[in-house]
Amino acid sequence: MRSIFIGSNKGYTGKTFFAIGLALKLMEEGYKVGYIKPFGKTPAKRGHEVFDADALFVKEALSLSDPMDVISPFVLNYETQNVVLEGDTKDIKKKILNAFESQRDKDFVIIGGAGDLFEGSTLGIDALRLIEEIDAGAIIIEFWSGDVFMDTIIGARRLLGKRFIGGIINKVPLNILSYVKETSMPFLQKRGVTVLGVFQKDNLLESISVNQINEILNGHVLCCDDKLDELVENFSIGAMEVDSAISYFRRIPNKAVITGACRFDIHLAAMETSTKCIILTGGLGTNDVVIGQAQSKGIPIISVTEDTFTAINKIEAGTGKTRIRGKRKTDRAKELIDIEFNMDEFLKSVNRN
Repeated sequence: MRSIFIGSNKGYTGKTFFAIGLALKLMEEGYKVGYIKPFGKTPAKRGHEVFDADALFVKEALSLSDPMDVISPFVLNYETQNVVLEGDTKDIKKKILNAFESQRDKDFVIIGGAGDLFEGSTLGIDALRLIEEIDAGAIIIEFWSGDVFMDTIIGARRLLGKRFIGGIINKVPLNILSYVKETSMPFLQKRGVTVLGVFQKDNLLESISVNQINEILNGHVLCCDDKLDELVENFSIGAMEVDSAISYFRRIPNKAVITGACRFDIHLAAMETSTKCIILTGGLGTNDVVIGQAQSKGIPIISVTEDTFTAINKIEAGTGKTRIRGKRKTDRAKELIDIEFNMDEFLKSVNRN
């Protein structure tokens, strides 16, 4: 068994997307693959038990036969937080290590890291310690945020030493993709960092379904509930005059428009452009003309109690946890691994380690 830890030093870098894509690629090449999320932070109920939401999705996406208490051995929630604060952590760590032992029949076990390399330190299951204890190699993923992103990958390379397999540069804007490949990538490689892939920011992977937005906002769907699986790539705030709104909306594809319930002119203008849903703030509905137009165009209208500012903040807080989910996205993750990931170098590095 070869354990591959997928880590980063910040949240929402694309670890889950990468783990799914890599697992699917390895399975396609004939390897037996397992997955473990040792430190979950997004509780989700399955029957009477609680597991990590990402782990539940990965199990489904990869059609894994392993039980959920192996794939998600520990989730931080209200009850387990109290156990941690009381200092009774031995059983937690033992359960996690037993989960790894049960995967010995796999060729590869992919480990989904937490938010950064140090989360889980109070339990003794932070990335640095866990990688050593289970004899794993590590792939570090960072999204492009200016050239300062290289500090994290170089720093991780120093911390991990021989355990470091390589780095992934993710979510690179198209207009600087050539620069990153021709300048940043060689710079890192000269400093001992094997770059296994550079991934362009992908609209599909960054999108979120209308239904997920509705769940985040706890909204009420006024029409077109059969279109809630549509994917939203952008968000626009409809607070301008209608003449300006039309030209503005035309420049933004596949969007959700967030606006006040009384702005009937904005509702109608948005529906003349590439709009996936309209979110009405303030807890009110709209008029029959707007509803009729939305039904004819298949554009859901959602009413939420929050004001516009609060709704935007809730969406921003919630989208990082939900963006990867959905079959279209898992297929896209595999496709990007096929195109951009250096599988030959990865396998060489794993065998060297």
